[in-house]
Amino acid sequence: MADNTSSNAYWAANKQIISVCLVIWFVCSFGFGILLRPMLSGIAVGGTDLGFWFAQQGSILVFLGLIFFYAWKMGKVDKEFGVEE
Repeated sequence: MADNTSSNAYWAANKQIISVCLVIWFVCSFGFGILLRPMLSGIAVGGTDLGFWFAQQGSILVFLGLIFFYAWKMGKVDKEFGVEE
């Protein structure tokens, strides 16, 4: 990866994946758990409303899913740019 253009493309792909993951996490944790909680109060999940569930457990589960998604996607990007382990 000595080529500067290839290096810039690699980091641009990395930043794009990170940005998408952060937006999804923000929407699930802050959006669903705080801002949209009154709208989600009528939907029951596990004996409580969906907004409370996202605030307490949902955002953590989404974060864990995003960790696995990021690792999988970066593995593909690494292979594409020839920097896999």
